[in-house]
Amino acid sequence: MCADKADTASVDYKDTLNLPKTDFPMRAGLPKREPDWLAKWEKIGVYDRLREKEGRESFTLHDGPPYANGNLHIGHALNKTIKDIIVRSHQMMGYDSRYIPGWDCHGLPIEWKIEEQYRKKGRNKDDVDIVEFRQECRDFADHWVGVQREEFKRLGITGTWDKPYLTMDFRAERIIAEEFQKFLMNGTLYQGSQPMMWSPIEQTVLAEAEVEYHDKDSFTIWVKFKVLIDATTPAVEGDVGQVEPLSDLDGAHVVIWTTTPWTIPSNKAVAFGRDISYGLYKVTGTPEECWAKVGDRYILADTRAADVMARARLEDGQWRRLRDVTTEELQDLYVLHPLANAPGADGEWDEPRDFRHGDFVSDEEGTGFVHCAPSHGMEEYELYRDLGMLDQVLTYNVLDDGSFRAGLPFFGGKYILSRKGGEGDANKAVIDKLAEVGGLLARGKIKHSYPHSWRSKAPIIYRNTPQWFAAIDRPVGDGLDMHGTTIRERALTEIDHVKWTPQSGRNRLYSMMESRPDWVLGRQRAWGVPLTCFTKKGALPTDPDYLLRNEAVNQRILDAFEAEGADAWYKPGAKERFLGNDVDPNDYDQVFDILDVWFDSGSTHAFVLRDREDGTEDGIADVYMEGTDQHRGWFHSSLLQSVGTTGRAPYRNVVTHGMTLDEKGFKQSKSLGNITPPQDVINQYGADILRLWVAQTDYTADQRIGPEILKGTADSYRRLRNTMRFMLGSLNDFTEADRVEPADMPELERWVLHRLAELDQVVRDGYKAFDFQGVFQAVFTFATTDLSAFYFDIRKDALYCDGDTLRRRSARTVLDILFHRLTTWLAPILVFTMEEVWLERYPGDDSSIHLVDIPETPTTWRDEALATKWAKVRAARRVVTAALEVQRRDKVIGASLEAAPVVHVEDAHTLAALKTVAFEDMTITSDIVLTDDPAPAEAFRLPEIAGIATVFEKAEGQKCQRCWKILPDVGTHRHEGVCARCDSALS
Repeated sequence: MCADKADTASVDYKDTLNLPKTDFPMRAGLPKREPDWLAKWEKIGVYDRLREKEGRESFTLHDGPPYANGNLHIGHALNKTIKDIIVRSHQMMGYDSRYIPGWDCHGLPIEWKIEEQYRKKGRNKDDVDIVEFRQECRDFADHWVGVQREEFKRLGITGTWDKPYLTMDFRAERIIAEEFQKFLMNGTLYQGSQPMMWSPIEQTVLAEAEVEYHDKDSFTIWVKFKVLIDATTPAVEGDVGQVEPLSDLDGAHVVIWTTTPWTIPSNKAVAFGRDISYGLYKVTGTPEECWAKVGDRYILADTRAADVMARARLEDGQWRRLRDVTTEELQDLYVLHPLANAPGADGEWDEPRDFRHGDFVSDEEGTGFVHCAPSHGMEEYELYRDLGMLDQVLTYNVLDDGSFRAGLPFFGGKYILSRKGGEGDANKAVIDKLAEVGGLLARGKIKHSYPHSWRSKAPIIYRNTPQWFAAIDRPVGDGLDMHGTTIRERALTEIDHVKWTPQSGRNRLYSMMESRPDWVLGRQRAWGVPLTCFTKKGALPTDPDYLLRNEAVNQRILDAFEAEGADAWYKPGAKERFLGNDVDPNDYDQVFDILDVWFDSGSTHAFVLRDREDGTEDGIADVYMEGTDQHRGWFHSSLLQSVGTTGRAPYRNVVTHGMTLDEKGFKQSKSLGNITPPQDVINQYGADILRLWVAQTDYTADQRIGPEILKGTADSYRRLRNTMRFMLGSLNDFTEADRVEPADMPELERWVLHRLAELDQVVRDGYKAFDFQGVFQAVFTFATTDLSAFYFDIRKDALYCDGDTLRRRSARTVLDILFHRLTTWLAPILVFTMEEVWLERYPGDDSSIHLVDIPETPTTWRDEALATKWAKVRAARRVVTAALEVQRRDKVIGASLEAAPVVHVEDAHTLAALKTVAFEDMTITSDIVLTDDPAPAEAFRLPEIAGIATVFEKAEGQKCQRCWKILPDVGTHRHEGVCARCDSALS
């Protein structure tokens, strides 16, 4: 057959090519198809079947319970997806990886919702039987557990959804009470009184984790306290001039500054700083509107004097400094409350106030003095506690609802906050009275960050109130002293037995634990597990027999809770029932406070890890994983609770994620209109796109999400899906008879195996370290750069055009190996898509990617020498492909197969390496010339790859009608218009 005939003939050889064949669609259609896979997994019981695999080391991630009171937000989706990736990846690495989802069901948020419903109906909570009220709370929580469960399952989260843990289950309530009783019996429980964060709207104490900070406009006042030389100096204004002054400080005023005027009626002292420089200042002139008077003397911190005088509307030249005032002078003085001797005060504030040093006083703001109301400030409380003077300084002026007690002169019945959480009338009343009696020097307003309840969104106050505490510095009488005798000692020791991801979490929790006060266990509400204890009538909280400690009583309570739930505590005759014949009911009072919900969730290790058949042998979880805010929340309370009852931490690893922001880095909120509801993402893209967003982000820091970010995530998904589709198409009809041993494969295939061996270690190490971003980035880069842009690009020709050659069989063997690694590596992340990919090759009712493990990858596949060689090959290839791209851009050629470039290589080792491979196949050209001749000046070079240059030449010959290579032998073979390779394949 002559060349002319071959040149003119046009034979269609398309049907003779080994083109990819697959039904795997390029368009995923995830929103519609994902529910079908969920239904299949539930039908075949994937989670339960995995538990049947024997001989595996257990791995347990203990679920921090979300709160059962609303639809999921994007933070929930992030949290649960991270957990799911941890659980699934460890399962596929050979563990028995367990996940028991749970819910936090007690507490104020649910109780608040029921009360809101009552208010809308005109009902009063106090008129409803408490057991009936608690049942309504239980029903509310149960509804939202059902809603959230389905939303979590839609995300592809695996676990025991048919048997989750709920803090309101009777068994859980029994064990929570049992854990509380351990504090009762080991001597750490006590009743005390101290300033607490109190919500007047919700009328309960709040924990730090229940508080958020928002800007608030507050009144700010500068108040005058008259100096007394001693406590017996006449207090009446008219009497001061009738005695001989003992000092020029007599009759002067100490000035304090506060943003809480309502605390002034509870003032018991003024504190100064030992290292602050103070001066005595005199007013020499005043403007028209000014509370200061000529001749007034004020003691102020020198660094604050100018600011204070300016606040009082005094200008330069209207005041001067008289002299230094030493702290030695101050410590011998007293001060007089500004309301002392006020008509109608009935002597409420006449007693001279203490004046002493406080370590917490600074001159960075204010006046250099601090007004002390120990009932409303923790630092002042601790100062007088350490002095043993609390009984002398504590007041009870503020009631549960934030109003002043009725008998308080001038202010009785005034409210600090309105019933809706706004400004009440107390501050104004105090300011007006101070102005009336001449106690004010200045007033104003300030916008500052202020604590608010995260439920009611209303400001809170600090208020002295009797509460139940767990003492964290008192020896725990349980004999579990291996890691310390107190809760604090044990917690600090155990923190360093835990691995933290990121490590900064350790430092954060450690510093919190070092400085935290005793744990407040009680709440003054109705929906929760009660503090199951009794107090002796007539006894003081400090008396040894104040608390009843009786094992028989405790057991009766636990048995009742097991059968009836915590409602048993509230039923008629409960006290008599539980005290039985062991104790006279008339001698004891029943406590009706409920446990802080953080105690509930902190106890979950006891009724999930220790109590369930699918828990852990030692009651310790392998991982706790929550948001970084849980250092002060669940991580914190779980550690306190566990070391208090078992002496050890309930976790081996603690992993934390950041908060989810919008695309611009702002906090998401409905008011800003920048929230990204997970259901919207699922409806538009599918759950796998949301899961991929999680895997691509650095979850240890705050992450961003929004429309443009999700578009980028979807693009990454499409590229990855294309890679999987190519493999599926090329593996059509692959059988074991096609398999080639690695030793018999060409170098290119052995290089791919080397990369797989490297990557397998990266994937396993990354999953074990919870570094999903690192895992996905490594796999994605490999799939798109090493495979799609390099290996697949090169081997398409052999896969499509070769006959039954060793090269093609080797390539298909490698594709099969790649298939099993990529699908299992990515299955914990893309749970739906990898199931679809898997079922395309291995269909069947019982088939699932989630029932298999990541295959072991032989370490013998690693070949560093081969990797070094192929690094040189790839570098040289980059120069050639870049040169050809210039020719394509300039329309000199349409495809790289039209080229036969000359490659000039300076390095002898690189040249030798290139000559041992079919470099024209690597560059996808029809021919190539390799030479060590010096490159001409016009040769193409890449600045980052030295010693290699390319001169473009066109390929000589004719175009093969089957493979499209341009070769001299085309048209000289049996089949028309083809090259030798294609002729052999056709034969």
